[in-house]
Amino acid sequence: MRALRIVVMGVSGCGKSTVGRLLADSLDVDYLEGDELHPPENVALMAAGVPLTDADRQGWLQALAQRLADARAQGRGLVLSCSALKRSYRDILRTGAPDVRFVHLHGARALLTARMHDRPGHYMPPSLLDSQLATLELPGADELALSFDIAQTPQDIARAALAALPVIQDP
Repeated sequence: MRALRIVVMGVSGCGKSTVGRLLADSLDVDYLEGDELHPPENVALMAAGVPLTDADRQGWLQALAQRLADARAQGRGLVLSCSALKRSYRDILRTGAPDVRFVHLHGARALLTARMHDRPGHYMPPSLLDSQLATLELPGADELALSFDIAQTPQDIARAALAALPVIQDP
């Protein structure tokens, strides 16, 4: 199997980081926490409960696309966690790696809220969940995304994604 570039996507609290790390470990590739590349201005806005605009996200998404491009150019796999809420955001990520695959995590609002409350010290407040859910555009069939309900364990999600990814790796 060739090196895969995977973006684990979804709203805050869905488990992107946990599932992403599991996938990266299983594939023996690097993992990149997309939140770590947010500029301080974006972090400050989110911490203050202010939703990011498309303009706020632009540079961040371009930086993530560059990381995907670097991995692709080097023939390396990479698992990246990134909300990738809109198709236009995913399109930016695809500029770095047209072969990127998306693993979309979704779940009940109550479960997402509970998970967000259980993350002490995280800058993303639960009050921003509604704006993220409103912004979310589900991946289209042409995006070759896998979708998993977070009511499953992260381990079960990772196993199912790994089983399905080789099947969808080539359009």
